[in-house]
Amino acid sequence: MSLWSIVSHMPPEEFSGLFTEFPRNLRCLLADWLENQPWEFLNGSDAFCTSVASGMLSAMLEKLRSAAGSEGQQCQILQQVNGVKNTYQRDPLRLVAILKAILEGEKAAVLKRDRHLPLSFHRRQEELKFSLGLQRLQHRVREIQALRDNPTASLQPDLRDPQLKTEGKPPENELPALILEAVKELEAAKQQVLKRIQIWKRQQQLAGNGAVFEENLAPLQKRCESLVEVYFQLHQQVMGASAKLGAELLPRLLERFNDVLSSLVKSSFLVEKQPPQVLKTQTKFQASVRFLLGPQLLKASAKPYMVRADMVTEKQARELALSAYSNTLSESTGEIMHNMVALETNPTSGTCCANFKNVLLKKIKRCERKGSESVTEEKCAVLFSTTVALTPSNLSIHLQVLSLPIVVIVHGNQDNNAKATVLWDNAFSEIDRVPFVVAERVPWEKMCDTLNLKFMAEVQTTKGLLKEHYFFLAQKIFNDHSTSFEDFQNRSVSWAQFNKEILPGRGFTFWQWFDGVLDLTKRCLKSYWSDRLIIGFISKQYVCKVLSTEPDGTFLLRFSDSEIGGVTIAHVIRGKDGSSQVENIQPFSAKDLSIRSLGDRIRDLGQLRNLYPSIPKDQAFGSHYNKEQTGKDGRGYVSTAIKMTVESERDQQPQSAAGGPPEAPQAQMISLPILQPELHLESMLSPIAPPDPFGPRPSPMGYPTSESNINMVVPDNLVPFHSTSPMLSPPLVMEPTLPHCPDLAFRNPVPFMPNQYMPGGPSPEPRDEEMLELPPSTSIDSSPRMPPTMDLPPSSDLDQFLQEMAGEGPPLCPPFVPPLQHSGYPSPNASCWGLGESRWDDSIRPGHA
Repeated sequence: MSLWSIVSHMPPEEFSGLFTEFPRNLRCLLADWLENQPWEFLNGSDAFCTSVASGMLSAMLEKLRSAAGSEGQQCQILQQVNGVKNTYQRDPLRLVAILKAILEGEKAAVLKRDRHLPLSFHRRQEELKFSLGLQRLQHRVREIQALRDNPTASLQPDLRDPQLKTEGKPPENELPALILEAVKELEAAKQQVLKRIQIWKRQQQLAGNGAVFEENLAPLQKRCESLVEVYFQLHQQVMGASAKLGAELLPRLLERFNDVLSSLVKSSFLVEKQPPQVLKTQTKFQASVRFLLGPQLLKASAKPYMVRADMVTEKQARELALSAYSNTLSESTGEIMHNMVALETNPTSGTCCANFKNVLLKKIKRCERKGSESVTEEKCAVLFSTTVALTPSNLSIHLQVLSLPIVVIVHGNQDNNAKATVLWDNAFSEIDRVPFVVAERVPWEKMCDTLNLKFMAEVQTTKGLLKEHYFFLAQKIFNDHSTSFEDFQNRSVSWAQFNKEILPGRGFTFWQWFDGVLDLTKRCLKSYWSDRLIIGFISKQYVCKVLSTEPDGTFLLRFSDSEIGGVTIAHVIRGKDGSSQVENIQPFSAKDLSIRSLGDRIRDLGQLRNLYPSIPKDQAFGSHYNKEQTGKDGRGYVSTAIKMTVESERDQQPQSAAGGPPEAPQAQMISLPILQPELHLESMLSPIAPPDPFGPRPSPMGYPTSESNINMVVPDNLVPFHSTSPMLSPPLVMEPTLPHCPDLAFRNPVPFMPNQYMPGGPSPEPRDEEMLELPPSTSIDSSPRMPPTMDLPPSSDLDQFLQEMAGEGPPLCPPFVPPLQHSGYPSPNASCWGLGESRWDDSIRPGHA
C-alpha cells in the first residue's frame, strides 16, 4: 500500500497549506510516483545533489506531460508544467525542498489519523536511501579517478567536469580528503546492508508466529553484490593512489576496508530455511543455509566446501555472539546425524546453498537449568559453520550462523509447553540481541497482537480476534472481572501468567487452554469461525446476561471455559414456571465433531431456533449441513444416521419417593460365571459401570447431557428383528437362597487424585529418561488384574479411618480441590452416587468390566 492510496481518500482541507508553491492538481497527477523518488535523502548542495535533482526534475516534467494527455484540461495542465519548468530549472534543489515538505505534511496527517505508515512505504524509502547512497559512492569513485588522472585539475576549474568541482581545498590534501569521505560513505552503506539483513532475520522469526514474510533473498543478494562491486572499485583507486596517501594513512584505510568486507561476507551467510523450532529427538528434519556473496566471491576449489551443523546451548550461543562468531565451537551439546553437507553454487539461479535434507537429532545433552525452569523452557540452536577462500585475494574466512531458538523435546506431551516458549521468544525478542535474551514481562497490547497473529495463521482465516475477544482473554489471564478494557491495555503480562501459573479453579495454564481452542478451530470449526457464526471467546456469566432477555430458542456458540479444546452451545429455554433460563450443552471436542459435525448437531436440536441475535439457524448454518442419506445404498443395505438429542433438566424423570435423584438406567452386563456368596453384581456395579455404548457419557455438573442415538431409517412395514444372543440377555440373577453380603456403604469414599486420572491436569513434568514413546501394540501392564477383596475391615477401624479422612487429626497433606474438568471417572461427591448407594471399587475403570 502506497502513501498516496491513503492520502487520496482523505479530505483535501487537511492539506490546503501544503500547496502554496506547487499546484495540487499536479500533485494528484503524479500520484505515487512522487513518493518513489529520493527527495527526502537529497541533503546538501554539492555537485552530486544538484545533478540528481536536475534528473528528477526532468523525469517529473515528462511524467506530467504524459499524464496530461489523458485529461480533459490538457492545455491548462501543460501551462502549469511549463511554469514549473521555468521556475525550477535553474534551481532544482529548491523544487526538492518544496516536494520534500509536501511529503512530510502528508506523512504527518496519516500518522495523526492512523498512528502508523504503511510497511511497504517504509520498505520503499529504505531502498531509495540505499540506492542513492550507492550512486553517491559511484560518483566518489569517478571523482577520485579524475583527480588521479589530472592532478592539476583543481588549479584549472575550466578543464574539469562541472560535477567534480572541489570545495576550495589545497591540491595536495584534496585527494586524501576525498578518499576519506568515500570510505566513510562506504561504511554507512555497509551499515544499511547489515541492518536490512537483521530486519530480514527478524521478519523470518515473526513468520514463525504467522506474520507475513517476504522470504525471497534475491533483492538482498543483489544489494550485497552491488556494494561489494563498488567496494572493489574504491579499493583499487586507493591502492593506485597509495604513494600520495602516506605511510600513516594508508594502513588505516586498508584496515577499514578489511573490516567492511569481513562484515559483509560474514553477515551474508544466512539460514534460509530454519529447522523446526520444536524439535523432537529421533525425528528427521530439514534446513538450508545460503551464502549471498558466494557466487561473486567464492573461489573455485577442487574439493567442495563443507557446511557442518552442530547443536549448541544458550550459553554456548551467547559466547559465540560475544566473540563476533570468531571463535570455533569446542563441544556439541547434541548428537546430529548427517550433519555435513556441501556448499554448492548454482550458476542458473545464481545462488550458493547447502541443503540439509535428512538431518536427525539422535540425542540431546541437557544443561543445568535456572531456578524453576523446565526442559521446555530450555532454548538451544543449530550452529552452521564452514571455512571458505575468497577471490581475488585468496582470503580464508570462517563463516558461522545460528538458527532461531529451538526447544528440544523427547515426548509428544511436551509439545504444548515447548510451543509456548517458542511463541514468546519469537514475538518479544529484540533485533541483534544477546542469545537468547527475551523480556519476562510485555505489554498486554503486544500480547493481543501476538495471539491474533497466531490464531489467524493456525486457523488459516482472514477473520481475526475482535475487541470483545481481547477483553475476555484479559479477564481470563489476569483473573480480573472488574477492570475496563482500556485499563487492561495499560497492563503488562508476564511469562508466568502466560504458561506457568495454573488458572484459578482449573487444571491448566492460559496458553494450554488457548492452544486447545486453536487446535479445535483449525480442525473442526474453521468455516464456522470465518463466517462469524461463533462468538467463541465469551464467559458463561456474560452469556447468561446476553441471552436472558432473548426469546426462547435463541442460542450462541462459545469455547468452553473449563475444558481444553471444547465448544458449547448456550441456549434459552422456558422453565416450568415460564421464566427464561440459559442452559449450556456439554462441550463438544474435536473427536465429537469428527463423528457428527457442529452444523448437523445444531440441525438435530429442535429447541435451537435463532442464532444470536436473531438469525434463523437454517439461514446461518444451512451451508454447513451435510446431506442426509435415506433408503438403501448400492449394496442393498438400509442407511443409518446418528442423531443428537439433549436431555434438559425439565425433561428429567421425577425424583423417587425417598427424595433422591432418579435412578440411572441399569447397564446391561454380560453374564459372568463367578460364584460369590451373597454378592449382588448389579447393585455393586450399576453406579460405576461404564455407560451403555449408545447411552449418555459422563459429563461435568452444570451441563445437560447430549446423547447420540443411532436411528435406523427403515420402511414402516419391516418387522424388527429380535435377537436371542446371550450377549443381550439380562444380567445374572443370583439364587435368593444364598446368604447376602452386607452393603459396602462408603458414604465418603477416599478422594481420588485428578492429577492421575483427569486429562489436562497439572502434573510434574517427567524427566527425559521417563518419556519413552511406546508403540501402539505395547502393553504397559501385562500382569493379570486380581479381583478386589470383599473382606470388610472391623467397624472400629473403619470409624477411625473415616474420622481421619474427615479432618479430625492433623492432615497428612494439604486439601486438594479438583479442577472443574471433564472426567470419565466417578465423582467423590455423594450427590452423584445417590443417597445410600455410594460405591467405590478401584478395580473398575470406565471401559473395563
